[in-house]
Amino acid sequence: MIQTKTPFLSAALSALLMFDGGVALANELNSSDLSILPKADIYLLGERHGSPIHHANQAAVTAQIKPRALVFEMLSPAQVASAKDVPLNDADALEKAFDWNATGWPDFALYAPIFAAAPSAVIYGAAVPISQIRDAMQLGAAGAFEGDAKRFGLDLALDQDEQDTRETYQAEAHCNALPAEMLPGMVEVQRLRDVEFSRVALAALEATGGPVVVITGNGHARRDWGMPVYLTAAAPESATVAIGQLATPPSEPVFDHWMLSEPVKDEEDPCAAFDSN
Repeated sequence: MIQTKTPFLSAALSALLMFDGGVALANELNSSDLSILPKADIYLLGERHGSPIHHANQAAVTAQIKPRALVFEMLSPAQVASAKDVPLNDADALEKAFDWNATGWPDFALYAPIFAAAPSAVIYGAAVPISQIRDAMQLGAAGAFEGDAKRFGLDLALDQDEQDTRETYQAEAHCNALPAEMLPGMVEVQRLRDVEFSRVALAALEATGGPVVVITGNGHARRDWGMPVYLTAAAPESATVAIGQLATPPSEPVFDHWMLSEPVKDEEDPCAAFDSN
């Protein structure tokens, strides 16, 4: 029988989120002074994809951490293998080896400084194959995950409040253009990606000893339902710090730390095509 989690962001959980292993949480970070960044095994560096300032901040934080491993949401293991002999400070060679232009991600020039900030790090790709994405839509995240679902708590059903909240989040993230019947499957895809990124991060930690930096979207870094949920379930002894990048401070303690920046003024509105004239 599938078990159900405790209520989404209960008062007790909200209180517990304020501390992690005795480290005070919910602090704003400034890229010019990262001295308050606590020690951890795994750092989740969130971003809004395509924001130059977010990637610049990730490079600055990465340089401060000096990770032994870098995990990228944007790369597959095969892409990483194709670049295994390329110096991490050779942006042109990396871009070519990764065949970055075929990935659909923003310009590699935005990500190149992150690689250069950790020139001796081991690179890991955590991208989920499209076949598994399709399976998650049909079978759920636990059915599509090729690892130990129970170890990561993926066998636990979401509380209904969290399910509803996450379906709303998915609808808004896709410009309210998806049929309602697709939203539960989209939540399962998000869960699958979160748990796969977590599995790769823990493998990187075990192989290198850490620290490990994960480059990913803000949604995957958030502590209430993103990677920290699965990292804590699978490896409660490992310390994780989740950093979000936002325009305003979060109303809930969903990140351990955050970095604030103005939205990119000329950034194209992805939902503009759905607006009626």
